This record gives sequence, C-alpha cells and structure tokens, in this order.
Amino acid sequence: MAYANSTAEPYILHSVVLGPYISTGASEPVPRYNQPVDSSTVVILDFGAQYTQLIARRIREFNVFSVVLPCTASIDSIKELNPVALVLSGGPSSVYDADAPKADPVVLQLGVPTLGICYGMQFMAHHLGGEVTPSDKREYGDATVNVLAKNKLFAGLPAALDVWMSHGDSVAKLPDGFVEAARTENALASIADEKRRMYAVQWHPEVAHSKQGTELLRNFVLNISGAKPNWTPESFIQTTVERIRQQVGKGRAICALSGGVDSAVAAVLVSKAIGDRLTCIFVNNGVLRKNEFQQVQDNMRSKLGLNVVAVDASKRFLSQLGGITDPETKRKIIGREFITVFDDEANRIVKEQERKAELKKEPAGSEIAWLVQGTLYPDVIESSSVKGPSQTIKSHHNVGGLPADMKLKLIEPLRDLFKDEVRRVGRDLGMPEEVLERQPFPGPGLAVRIVGEITPERVEILQNADDIVVSEIKKAGLYKQIWQSFAVLLPVKSVGVMGDQRTYAYTCAVRAVHSEDGMTADWVPLPYEVLKSISNRIVNEVRGINRVVYDITSKPPGTIEWE
Repeated sequence: MAYANSTAEPYILHSVVLGPYISTGASEPVPRYNQPVDSSTVVILDFGAQYTQLIARRIREFNVFSVVLPCTASIDSIKELNPVALVLSGGPSSVYDADAPKADPVVLQLGVPTLGICYGMQFMAHHLGGEVTPSDKREYGDATVNVLAKNKLFAGLPAALDVWMSHGDSVAKLPDGFVEAARTENALASIADEKRRMYAVQWHPEVAHSKQGTELLRNFVLNISGAKPNWTPESFIQTTVERIRQQVGKGRAICALSGGVDSAVAAVLVSKAIGDRLTCIFVNNGVLRKNEFQQVQDNMRSKLGLNVVAVDASKRFLSQLGGITDPETKRKIIGREFITVFDDEANRIVKEQERKAELKKEPAGSEIAWLVQGTLYPDVIESSSVKGPSQTIKSHHNVGGLPADMKLKLIEPLRDLFKDEVRRVGRDLGMPEEVLERQPFPGPGLAVRIVGEITPERVEILQNADDIVVSEIKKAGLYKQIWQSFAVLLPVKSVGVMGDQRTYAYTCAVRAVHSEDGMTADWVPLPYEVLKSISNRIVNEVRGINRVVYDITSKPPGTIEWE
C-alpha cells in the first residue's frame, strides 16, 4: 500500500523523542533515535517534571530535532547525540533532598549552551558552587518577572514578563561567573553566565501561561545555540519507516488496531515499511462503542487498504472483568487479555500460512514476532516513569498493563508523540481526514467510562447513551472542534418520575473537553440547547438512566477519562 505525500501547506512537527521504540518484551524499551542527518539536536534532561515533554514540543515548533533523556543518562549517551544545546527540566524535588534526582554534574562541563528551567536552575546553581535554600515565600501560578540585565536570552522581550511559577526553593547565592538577570518581588528569577553560554530561569517558559515563553526558548535554541531548523514530518516518516524496515527485516508483524487515529497511523507507517507482511487485528473486547465492531472493519479496509482480521472476544473480556471495580485492575486485565488474544491470533495466522504453503508445496514464510501499538506519550507519562522520576498517574492498558511474559516484541513508532502530532504525520502520509479527525477513544474502551462493576447490561446502557452524545455533538457541528466528548455511566441511582410513575435508575455524566495534546484539558461550555437535546434524548430513549449531569472539571485536577 502506498500513500502520496500530502499537497497541503507545510506544517511544523513539534514533538519529542522519535522512535520507534523497540522492545524485546514488556520490559522498558530501548530508544533507537531517528536522528536525522545534518540536523541539530537539543538534548533535554528530565528531572521528573510533568512538563518536560512540553519543552520538547516548544523546541519542535522551531523545526529543531530534540531528544528527552532521563536525568540519569550517562555522559557518553549524551555525547553520542552530539547535541548543540542542553536543557535541564524542572522537577518536584529539592536539590538538597536525599532522594533528589541524580544527574552527573559533568553535564555542566560539556561546553554547549545550557538552559536550566526551575529545578534545572537550582541544579545548575547548586553544582557550580552557588547555594539553594527554601524560599521565604513560595511562588505558584502567575507572576511578574522584571529583567535586570539584558542578555541574548531576553533579546526582543519586554522588561517585565508575565510568567508561570512553581517553586518552593530559590537560588540564594550565585555561582562564580553568573549575574542576576531577572527577579520577582520575592526571589531571584534568572541567572546567566554569557561567557559560558549558560542561562537559567526559575519559571516555566514551556507552558502557555508564560506569555513570552516561546520567544525566550526561540532565543535560546535558534540564536544562542545556532540550531538548524530542518526537522520536518517528512524526515520523521522517512527515518521511522527505514528504522522499522531494518528492525523487522524479513519478519512479519501484527498491529493492535483500535480504529482510532493512533493505531491507524502506526499501522500505515509499518505497512509502508514492510507491506503485506503486516496483519492488523481488531479485537471486540466487549466494551466498544455502539456498532463500532463492524464500522471500524469497514473503514480500515476500504479507506486505508489495511489487511484486517476481526476477532470477537467480547465474552472472554467481559468474563475476566466481571465483579471488578478497581480502575487499575480493569486496565491491567484488559492489557493482559489483549496480548493473549494477539498471541493466539499470531499463532493461528502462522498455522494458516503453513497449511496453505503445504498445499502449494511452497515455503511457509517467517513467523510473526512483532506487535505494533499506537502508544502515545500521554499514555506513557501517566503509566510509568520511563525517562525520569515523574509520578505515575494511572496505568494505561498498553503500557502499565502489559504482561511481563508476553512473547511478541513491540514496535511503538508514535510512543513519544502527542495526538496533534500524530494527526500531522497522518496527513503527510495522505490518510483521509475522516480517519484522522476521529475523537480519541481509550484502549480499554467503555470499561473506563463505566464507574464500578462492568456487566453486559451496563455496557449496553452506556453504549446507547454515548451514541446519543456523539450524534448530538455532530448534529450541532461541534465534533471537530472538541477534543473529546462522551458519556460516563455512574454507579449512582436516583429517584425520578416518568409517566406519573416512580423510577429508580442510573445517573449518566456527559463530558466534553478542549485539549491540544491530552496532557491538560478544559471543559467545553456546550450550548444549553445541545445539553438539553442530549439530556432529553438519553432520559427518553435509554432504559436504565433517569438523570443526566454535566462534568465541568478541567485536567488537572481531574483526568479526561473518569477512570
């Protein structure tokens, strides 16, 4: 299958570490960086901040290749990437804590332009002879920074900056060679040693709340570091396809196809690399949306030309999920069962090939050794601390839920990309908008939207309610404007009255959010008429629900999904 390059206007791929990541099992994969030839690389050391990948995103906005490494990365592994610049991320610890993230201070002697952000500023000061102490007044949220000494980092920026702070410690004593570059009312906000091209800021320029943050990072990456802005989606596709081709060799692979954007783009990338040696497997896990089992099969075959094998394992999954109410347990059960189904299907496909080859008296071909998944970075960062000491939020079925004894080796070409970046890659592959604009749907399906026990009856109730939510959102012309919109079934019953009779039925929550990458989200103020139509239809058409509520929680403090 071949896809022509998109003829649309060029766009920016502003992502993070590019893989694919290759694993020999469920243990943590080793990154094989698709470092483009003749491009500049910025290395970001992760000290555990939830925003580390946003730093990489901002750098990618300048079309500059960037790699996120754990703060514990060896000096040799950093040097191998031949970085033109180094960024030290924020983090939740204090530099004087016994369990503070441990990075080799030699990184500060690499002789490349270095930018410390928040914890990174404190790490820099601490290891270069300065002093860090707890602040008299901690700073969290919006703040104003006054620039004291103009330097290349602040070139073209105003004397007062609107920034976003998140720190309880401050630099109390400067290292030799550094000068104060900026302050807030309460603390030192920036230091600089221009001779050594070392800069640090106490705030987070990578977040949207820091209004001049992008300009500051641009100054560091393009002007101070002199990085080449030549990293594009096309080069990502080329290097990723070539890497997959080398890794798989003459082998065969299966793809865990969900019908969503992530797995579809992953499947097309791998298909581009190994052609018909890829078989896509779409599993009905019993918690899909209404009519989705057939619709996904039709779309993936007719619109993408993929070789799709459909497996109805709904009874198998629902049996395993029976009586389970803990969200983490649900996710891990689903992850385990998916892998078991894929193992079974791989064996079945190989045996079928052997049987056909025997009849034709031809070689049977290679066995299936690889499993392709559409894992994205939000799945990874919320599931496990893979690059630094960031905190686990929840286990995603395709990351934290993988069994330790899985036989198939993983190919995850999108593992460090965000959703919007995946869509851009899909457009560059020439994939249809109908597939790319589909709202995200979680791998565990409706299992994480049914709070409490999962039963066939409750699945059917939610399928019907969710179908109404999506159809009304589409009818209002809002589907493409909203990141995600769906229904949640709560384990809460309330008294109602219908037809002059008392009812006692479930409560349904409606959720709609705006997001750029799934890491943060704001609830959508849906028009009252849309909410009215959704509520009326659910209560009137879905037996088992007599009350509808609207979720107005952002992320953070909540997550997009309820479980």
